[in-house]
Amino acid sequence: MSDKKMLKGGEFLIRETLAQDVFVPEEFGEEPRMMQQSCRDFTDTQVLPQIDQLETHDRELLTKMMKESGELGLLGISVPEEYDGFGQNFVTSILTVEEMGKGFSFAVAYSAHTGIGTLPILYYGTEEQKQKYVTKLATGEFIGAYCLTEADAGSDANAGKTKATLSEDGTYYSLTGVKIWTTNGGVADVYIVFAKIADDKNLSAFIVERTWEGITVGAEEEKMGIKGSTTVQMYFDNAKVPVENLLGDRNKGFKIALNILNLGRIKLGGAAIGASKAIIDNAINYANERKQFKTLISNFGAIKYKIAEMGIRTFSLESLVYRASQNIDDAKESFMADGIDIGKATVDGIYQYAIEASIAKVYGSEVLDYVADEGVQIYGGMGYSSETLVEKAYRDARINRIFEGTNEINRMVIVGELLKRAMKGELDLLTPAKAVAKELMGIPDFGDVTTDYYESKKKLTVNFKKAILMVAGAALQKFMATFKDEQEILMGIADMIMITYAAESMLLRVEKLEGMNHENVPYFKDMLEVYMYDAASKINKYGIDVVNSFAEGDEQQGMLMGMKRFTKSLPVNVKDARRRIANKMIEENKYCF
Repeated sequence: MSDKKMLKGGEFLIRETLAQDVFVPEEFGEEPRMMQQSCRDFTDTQVLPQIDQLETHDRELLTKMMKESGELGLLGISVPEEYDGFGQNFVTSILTVEEMGKGFSFAVAYSAHTGIGTLPILYYGTEEQKQKYVTKLATGEFIGAYCLTEADAGSDANAGKTKATLSEDGTYYSLTGVKIWTTNGGVADVYIVFAKIADDKNLSAFIVERTWEGITVGAEEEKMGIKGSTTVQMYFDNAKVPVENLLGDRNKGFKIALNILNLGRIKLGGAAIGASKAIIDNAINYANERKQFKTLISNFGAIKYKIAEMGIRTFSLESLVYRASQNIDDAKESFMADGIDIGKATVDGIYQYAIEASIAKVYGSEVLDYVADEGVQIYGGMGYSSETLVEKAYRDARINRIFEGTNEINRMVIVGELLKRAMKGELDLLTPAKAVAKELMGIPDFGDVTTDYYESKKKLTVNFKKAILMVAGAALQKFMATFKDEQEILMGIADMIMITYAAESMLLRVEKLEGMNHENVPYFKDMLEVYMYDAASKINKYGIDVVNSFAEGDEQQGMLMGMKRFTKSLPVNVKDARRRIANKMIEENKYCF
């Protein structure tokens, strides 16, 4: 990639990013905002008023709503115009996913269709396959689904046993097997199905139509939440799939699955932003109406704390998701400038930021879980009633920590992908890790204290990164080839990385917004102050736990001293800062940042 300002995936850990080089959602222009408004109108007028009916497993209603969203163009936001889409960039598609994320279980059906149901064909299909299927998926004529998971192949997706046997005349494959947890399965017209041809080591992918013989759609799964999305088992009994419906190359289906999961992960982060904002709005509305002890509960400090913290975490999530989404767009443009076609350029751009995509997925799903939980708590007893939207939001949120690869798997991916890229020479983690180790041996430098607001925050962020490099480098040296099996340590390091990425993304966003003279900068700074103060303590705790898990003696003491040095932050009056943030939202009666 030729642009020197553009950091490669994972490189944020070892290189400085400038505020001018990140994208913030406040920069969206008129056209993306119009598309966002279309999604908002559809969610407000078509989805939310019918959500209870949708949750009775009303497949007819779900089909109708999907078709209507297709007629409005909402299913083809990121599909090129030549396939009847709007041809918008990736970051705009995230904006629309955010807005649709407020639509509870319909958001799941929408995301599955526009993501894993459509994009494998768009990115890996032949021109004939794109013309035949993508055009219909973009307009809602077809509904798409994705059949990957099997009873014995969940996180280990490549262990799937579904078989594809080539006919003697070489004209079709016979597909036999059972797929589970197929989102949209009950209403889909087209399925992306993964199976192994003969004795192949890896999966291949196929485009399968519902009307073909040998295909049976199972009954609806009864789920904890997202009840309005259809989830079924799919049975394939010698289903005949024409050879021209092999998607991509034979034996390369697992790679397709992984790349599409990367895309789904960052989009899940986008949907979590929208869902979190909607819950905050509902919780504030309720707090501004509910009286206890002769006053509105929004006047209580304990409620203000919750509202502020929900807002801070959502703002941090939004900052990192849009930063990474624009990175993907920039990488895609760079690859295309080098002569790569748009499909491969997009896939390569998404893979380039696979680490950030996993961060967005894990961080986003856990922010949403926190927000949903506190939303119920603000409602009190009413929050436990199925009459309220927060009860539905609470149940619906839980699946996101399992979707698109569990959060545990994704934590492994964050660290594993960093190390893999370092081993391949794509990221130089060794040089900065050695520099940190050398710094620990020297005398601490306390003489370069800066009074500049952003420089002091950047120094703290740099120190967070040093803490990560210190413990990761030492742990790798200790365990070497078996490091990948030390899952507790890997997850601790992953948490340090996620918090640091969120803190830096937030810092760069606030700095950029001050340069744009944004009216809410004082509140943004309050959020940044609280977040970084808390981040220092959290990184310190994760770091200490990691160090104590493998180090002893002088090495242990040296790293514990280093952890204390790298996470030292100035005091912050978090009570007053949170109250200012909460009071602003309470006054506006909504999430207003």
